[in-house]
Amino acid sequence: MEVTEGVTMTPNVTNPPYNPICRSKQAPYSYEILQELDVTGMLLFAMLTFMTLVTLVVFLEEAHYMYNKISGNKKSIIIWVNAAAPIIAITSCVGMWIPRSTMFTDFTSSVFLAVLIHKFQLMLVTECGGNREFLKKFGGQKLQLNTGPLCCCCVCFPRKNIHSRTLFILKLGTFQFALLRPILMFLAVVLWTNGTYTSGDSRAESATMYINLMVAVITLTALWAVGIMFNLVKHILLDKNIIPKFACYQFIVILSQLQTSVIHILGTLNVIPCVPPLSGSARASYMNQQLLIMEMFLTTVLCRMLYRRRYPERPALTEEEDTKDNLQNSTLCLNGKGIDEVLQKV
Repeated sequence: MEVTEGVTMTPNVTNPPYNPICRSKQAPYSYEILQELDVTGMLLFAMLTFMTLVTLVVFLEEAHYMYNKISGNKKSIIIWVNAAAPIIAITSCVGMWIPRSTMFTDFTSSVFLAVLIHKFQLMLVTECGGNREFLKKFGGQKLQLNTGPLCCCCVCFPRKNIHSRTLFILKLGTFQFALLRPILMFLAVVLWTNGTYTSGDSRAESATMYINLMVAVITLTALWAVGIMFNLVKHILLDKNIIPKFACYQFIVILSQLQTSVIHILGTLNVIPCVPPLSGSARASYMNQQLLIMEMFLTTVLCRMLYRRRYPERPALTEEEDTKDNLQNSTLCLNGKGIDEVLQKV
């Protein structure tokens, strides 16, 4: 009678038998992560949390400076543009400490990213002197539409005249993203609580596929509108460091969108292996959050160097002028000449 020696097999993530944690779609609880941390992991957590706090302090100091040194609507626009990187760092830090909050932190960062893209376009117009000055400077020029990321190869696109309606359409291109992106992310969170939405699910019958497709379309449209505007104004805003500012803006968008998507895909395809207590997809989110904290820290420091400068002092509006301006902004005319005036104010 033959005797076969038994070999003890340790469950792993690549060959059967699989670790049950690696089959789970749920991220672990915070205490499960903290229990598995060694000294290196604790130091990494402490360092990333400290970097997040420094990022927040740097932004608050910068926002306080701008609030006191800049007058008018330009103040709030620049503060909003600079707030994106700290908010992404904070939400990433929360997601790192509480892995099951990833959907909610992604929702928050997506809202601020959508506002960033719209506010950056408004900043380009504001740096040119406002809507009327913008139309005076570029009213006789043609608008180049064959620019990235949507139509960079479409050289046959005709050039369009620049007028108030053209400016309104360009602003509408980013405003639709600021409006629709939070709505789609809210829908994704609702479906996620019902088990219908799963990050990285690429099946044709899944809701994830259609939501991601709509997000991609509105994102590319918004980035196209900003690219058209930037190519138009970059030559007259060189003294205001507009090219490095645009590079920082692109840095934030690419890292928070493209990098996140690539890492999540790698986690879904098990290229990023499961390491209990983290499944492959949870570990992908975990790694992405740690990267974003470091990247947004560097971006915040760079933005402070670019935006915290000496701004020209401008007299504040009198109470009567401020009241008149508020009344004009809250009035919407729906016929004839009124539409053109509204387009100039948008």
